[in-house]
Amino acid sequence: MGLIDRYILRNVTGAFLACLSALTLVIWITQILRELDLVTGKGQTIGIFLIVTMLSLPALITIIAPAALFIATLYALNRLNGDSELIVMSAAGIPPGRLLRPFVTVTLAVTFAVALMTLYLMPQSFNSLRDLITKIRADFVSNIVKEGQFTTLDAGITFHYRERSGDALLGIFLQDQRDRDKVVVYIAERGQTVDVNGKSYLILETGSVQRQERGSRDPAMVTFDRYAIDLSIFGPDGADIIYKPRERSTWALLTPNPSEPYYQQQEGRFRAELHDRFSAPLYCIAFMLIAFAALGEARTTRQGRGAAILAAILGVALVRVAGFAASSAVVRTPEAVLGVYGAPLIGSLVSLALIFYGTELRRFITGLRHRLLARHGGPFTATGQA
Repeated sequence: MGLIDRYILRNVTGAFLACLSALTLVIWITQILRELDLVTGKGQTIGIFLIVTMLSLPALITIIAPAALFIATLYALNRLNGDSELIVMSAAGIPPGRLLRPFVTVTLAVTFAVALMTLYLMPQSFNSLRDLITKIRADFVSNIVKEGQFTTLDAGITFHYRERSGDALLGIFLQDQRDRDKVVVYIAERGQTVDVNGKSYLILETGSVQRQERGSRDPAMVTFDRYAIDLSIFGPDGADIIYKPRERSTWALLTPNPSEPYYQQQEGRFRAELHDRFSAPLYCIAFMLIAFAALGEARTTRQGRGAAILAAILGVALVRVAGFAASSAVVRTPEAVLGVYGAPLIGSLVSLALIFYGTELRRFITGLRHRLLARHGGPFTATGQA
C-alpha cells in the first residue's frame, strides 16, 4: 500500500470510528433511558441494567455502521477536495480505481464486521436478552415484593409474605386472578425461590391451594406439605417461551421446523428475517460507493459540491427505503426477495458506472442535448441556418 493509500485510509478510518462512536452513544443513551424501569420499578442491580442495555448494541451497530461509513466517506473526500488534494491527484493522473482502493479496504472490514453481527452476534444477543428479561419478570419475589406488603403485578398476581428468615419467606399468600373464571389462592407457612435448569421456582411448604370457579359457592381446597410453582408462568408471555425470528440463530432460520405452530403462523417473517441478515452487509458497500460517486471527482465550486452531497443523501435514502419496502413485501410475497438484494446491488452498480464511466456519460448526455437543441433551432443552431 502506497503513501497516498495509507494517508486516505487513515483519514477515512478515523472519520468512520468517530461517526460510529458518536451515533452509537447517542442511540445507546436513548436505550438506557427506556430501560431505567429495570432499576426503579423491578429492583434490579446496576449490573443487570448495564447487561440489558449492552445486549442491544449489536443490533444498533448493524444499523449505524453503513450510515457511519457513508458519512466518513463524504467527510474524507470533502476534506481532500477542500485542501485541493483531489485536484492534485487528478492532475497527476491517478485513476478513480486507485483512489477507490483505501475506501474499499475500510468498506470490506466494516462489511465483514456487520456480517458477523447480523449472522451471529445479533441473534445471540436478542436470545440472551429474551432469557434475561423472562428471568427478571419471573423473579419478582426477590426483586419487587417487599416484606409485609401486598404487591399486585401487571399479570394479575397478588403476592404477600409476612417476613423473611434468611433465604426463606414466612407467611406466604399468593392470589392468581389472570383467569377471571377461576381464581387460585396459595397459602403456605414458608417458601423459598430456587433455580433449576435456568428456571425459577417458588417452593411452598405446609399450606393449601384454593380454586374458586365462577358460579361455584365453595372453593375446592387441597392441602400440601410441599408444592412447587414455576414463576415463569407469571410473565406476560405465559409459561412457554416462544423465540421470535430475530431471536433465533441463522442456522435455525435456514432449517426451521415445518411442524412448529409458530413457524406455520409466521413463515413470512422467518423468511424476511433470514434475507435481511444476508443483505444487511451489502448496504455498507452500496453506501460507500454512492458517496464516492458523488464526491470522488475533483470540483472547484462549493455549490457543485453541495449539490453532489445532497444527491448522495437522496441516493442513500432511496436505496434504504427500497430495501425496507422489499423486506416488508417479502413477508407476504416470496418473490420480493429479489428487491431485498436488488436495492443495495443496483445502488452499487449504478455508483460504479458513475465512478468509472461518469465522464463519458456526461459527455454523451451533453452532446445529445446539444444535438437536440440544434435540431429544434435552439441557441446551438449551426451558423448560417435559419
